[in-house]
Amino acid sequence: MKKIVPVLIAIGLALCAFIGYLGYRAVQKYWPTKEPADLEAYYKVSGQETAVFLNNELQEETALFQNNQVYLPVTWINALINERFYWDENEQLLVYALPDSIVYADAETKSSGGTPYLQVVGQEAYLSADLVASYTDIRVASYTGDAVKRIFIDTTWDAEEWNDLKRGGAIRERGGVKSPVVVQEEKGAAVLVLEEMDRWCRVRTEDGHIGYVEKHRLGEGDTITYVSTFEEPVYENISMDEKVCLAWHQVTSAAANGSIEAYLENTKGINVISPTWFSLTDNEGNFTSLADASYVEYLHERGIQVWALLDNFSGDVQSEILLSRTSVRRKLIDGLMEEVQTYDLDGLNLDFEGLKESAGPHYIQFIRELSVACRQAGIVLSVDNYVPAAYNSFYNRKEQGIVADYVIVMGYDEHYAGGEPGPVASYDYVKQGIENTLELVPREKVINAVPFYTRVWKESEEGRSSDALGIADAKDWAQRKNVELVWQDDLGLYYGEIDDEGVRKQVWMEEERSLGLKMELIREQDLAGVACWKLGFEPASVWDVVKVNE
Repeated sequence: MKKIVPVLIAIGLALCAFIGYLGYRAVQKYWPTKEPADLEAYYKVSGQETAVFLNNELQEETALFQNNQVYLPVTWINALINERFYWDENEQLLVYALPDSIVYADAETKSSGGTPYLQVVGQEAYLSADLVASYTDIRVASYTGDAVKRIFIDTTWDAEEWNDLKRGGAIRERGGVKSPVVVQEEKGAAVLVLEEMDRWCRVRTEDGHIGYVEKHRLGEGDTITYVSTFEEPVYENISMDEKVCLAWHQVTSAAANGSIEAYLENTKGINVISPTWFSLTDNEGNFTSLADASYVEYLHERGIQVWALLDNFSGDVQSEILLSRTSVRRKLIDGLMEEVQTYDLDGLNLDFEGLKESAGPHYIQFIRELSVACRQAGIVLSVDNYVPAAYNSFYNRKEQGIVADYVIVMGYDEHYAGGEPGPVASYDYVKQGIENTLELVPREKVINAVPFYTRVWKESEEGRSSDALGIADAKDWAQRKNVELVWQDDLGLYYGEIDDEGVRKQVWMEEERSLGLKMELIREQDLAGVACWKLGFEPASVWDVVKVNE
């Protein structure tokens, strides 16, 4: 018996140790940790860096805390909350175009409190959060008294429900009692529930922390309703009292202005002529002008407006360079407005083609600034655009549709010189172009442009090429060559082909019937009107089809 006692004691001690070990493991696994979170690592900032939350989501970009205020990176502002803050890196100038004026600021510009509106660090400009809030419909809450600084920006004004904590506790980095503690909250503290899970909720605290709290700690909720006091800028646009029927008049010399009278004799219903008078010549804002006072007077006597066109077609012009400098844009706009006043123009038409994507922000800023000058002068600003596609989305039709008076869709060049043979403007191509534009631009501003030309495609052993012919000349060619034209329902135009001395020639013919279908689209969508490229390409019969005002 004496020998058994030590064995039993040993077993008992081992059992106690095992039970103790299990208890220790249980405590280790389930007992909540009090380990504080490394807030610098959690918010990914240190020192004067400030963590940025947009709609309660932590952003990769960080802000700066200087002069007792938070400065936000302008690239982030442009991308996510307000694209109208334009930073001119070349001239170190901030530009903001309002409907009737333009605001400028540089490193020396200060608020009424004496603090700078902007900071420049390396290649990045940072704008005061207060300045951004003055021009943007946002809610801003800054928490800069802590060692780790944070700013919350909300772009919505939806009512929020904040729940009181019926039991105090830890707000943790993640759901789980072993997750480090972001902040300890007392009973009765309010939190905004951002996301609910089975046992945990992601929340935002009143003192600007984001983390997770156990769901059973949540108590009664209190709804907070926010009311925005921000006043959106109102862009007063100029529009005609009737649908627009515009024809472009290609003018390549001063003498060519004299052809307008003969061309007009062939037409019906035109109320706007856009002569191609202005052409950029360099990257310094200079342009040539073929404007003619007697031309304008002649058209005005016939009740026709003149919207002079500006193009960027010169090989000496790199639009991404020209438009990126505020002083050059200002010079160009001043020059254009001098022409407007001198020649009593009714409007301007921008035809900037072949832009690089890098030119996009500068181009839309030019349109904003030009729209201010046009609005002040009481003249129309219209902008020509390709049919929408992913590769040209940087033309920013949505912003054009806000600041410009008319947005013109050049509903042609579906198949172009140097490309594959095909129609200039098939029905579905035009239809899709209109519909995609209407997703971004109000219909009362959209004008669809139709082609008064077609292409005759030639293919031989030497290769492939094409000739652009006006409708009148294309009809004449088809008749002379005895080309059989067959209607293509799926394309909405006639097709024909011949073998001409060993050269295969194809034509997808634009004429009255095909143009009539395009005009039906314009009427069905109740667009602002039609534009035609170009005057002189068409037979007189076309004008019985291309009409928008009965």
